[in-house]
Amino acid sequence: LVIMISMLALVGRAYAEISYGFSASLTQIDASGTETEGGERSTGDADNLVVVPSLFLEYGFSDTISVGLDYIPLSADVSKNTKSRTDVETSVSGTATTTTTSRTQKAQAELSNHTTLYANYMLGDSLFLKAGVAYVELDATESLGTGSQYGSEDIYGAVVGIGAMQDNVRIEL
Repeated sequence: LVIMISMLALVGRAYAEISYGFSASLTQIDASGTETEGGERSTGDADNLVVVPSLFLEYGFSDTISVGLDYIPLSADVSKNTKSRTDVETSVSGTATTTTTSRTQKAQAELSNHTTLYANYMLGDSLFLKAGVAYVELDATESLGTGSQYGSEDIYGAVVGIGAMQDNVRIEL
């Protein structure tokens, strides 16, 4: 009787499975921002279409539910181009002397440390739903004539998707 109970316990654990590997995603990045300097407000947009590789580790609790962690080991530019503008200020003193100051402002944004915690729920033999939370750091790399800095921002987002799986190959949207 003791041997039979142990065997049943082992069968119950047979569903547990650890998967790991790499993936590649075609990613469209769209961003917009606003800057206010000295009462002047400027807006800008940036976009980029890029293939992003990632590494994942996933644990299957049963044949229907799995939980995973996906990490992108690279950083990515938000835009293909560095945003640049030259500001020219002209001032007149009390003696009617004209002074002109020119400053070049260059900025670029980069995403790094992109990590996603997710769960997959199988709807049948091959279809599944995906839900999770994603984290990424937005780092500004700038050369501003004013000496200012944009700094970094932590961004959190929701992950929702549907996919199909056959053997070791997955396609997700």
